[in-house]
Amino acid sequence: MVRIVEVGPRDGLQNAPVVVAPALRAEFARRAAAAGVDRVEAMSFVREDRIPQMAGAEEVVAALGDDVDAIGLVINPRGLERLIALEVPGARVLALTSDTFSRRNSNVGADEGLRRACAMIADAREAGVAAGGIVGAAFGCPFEGEVPLATTVATAQALAEAGATEVILADTIGVAVPRQVAEALDALAGLGVPLGLHLHNTRNTGYANAIAGVQHGATVLDASLGGIGGCPFAPGAAGNIATEDLVYLLEREGIATGVRLSAAVAAARWAHEVTGLALPGMVHRVEPFPPMHET
Repeated sequence: MVRIVEVGPRDGLQNAPVVVAPALRAEFARRAAAAGVDRVEAMSFVREDRIPQMAGAEEVVAALGDDVDAIGLVINPRGLERLIALEVPGARVLALTSDTFSRRNSNVGADEGLRRACAMIADAREAGVAAGGIVGAAFGCPFEGEVPLATTVATAQALAEAGATEVILADTIGVAVPRQVAEALDALAGLGVPLGLHLHNTRNTGYANAIAGVQHGATVLDASLGGIGGCPFAPGAAGNIATEDLVYLLEREGIATGVRLSAAVAAARWAHEVTGLALPGMVHRVEPFPPMHET
């Protein structure tokens, strides 16, 4: 079985041209959870002047209640403090592979960013929060270009050694191809924690990468309803792979996800209605297959 983490309320909306109210972001998370996703990355604890689309994380948490298995993204100690104070049960801690990207995203170089991420994972564990680690720009940087496999592997290993409950390799700008995904996952096969992928479909390779990832040991896949998303600090980064498209692909391949496709499609259409955002995904546009025949 592959566990799908819905990232639409966070990564899907953080680069949107509109600001979606916290109550609607919470409803987004609830609809995704009702469709059967494993967890929902519902908020990020970042400076609101830098990413106004993520303002009101505290309001999102309050609106969620206990209905959603929520996790939040943190990139610095202050963000982690906010998450812990709100008793959010899960966190994801980001470490970027390149100096330029890391400085633009969190004002520290890659080495310092990794040390800080490892310390935050330890602090989260001490506070009783399950903290996963994200290797950002694992396959390519928008500023420095190719990222050596050795850098990605070393970053993932450091996060795991710090106590990360899972390690997610993020193709932040959508440059990876299946060969790279396979090589990275094979190199991390003995890491001892679940491995996952956060895939963007910028160059239309996201779904091929997802299949390659599952074939090479990934058990967690991030996706966003409708395929919305992008990174405000990565020029040209387009949307995530679409949750409903991914579910269709995996289920037809005989790989269970626990997600009800019809509910995911309905949630994607709802997201479009309330945000007005275009949905890059495909499955929400067509009739179900196999066809549903009336009797």
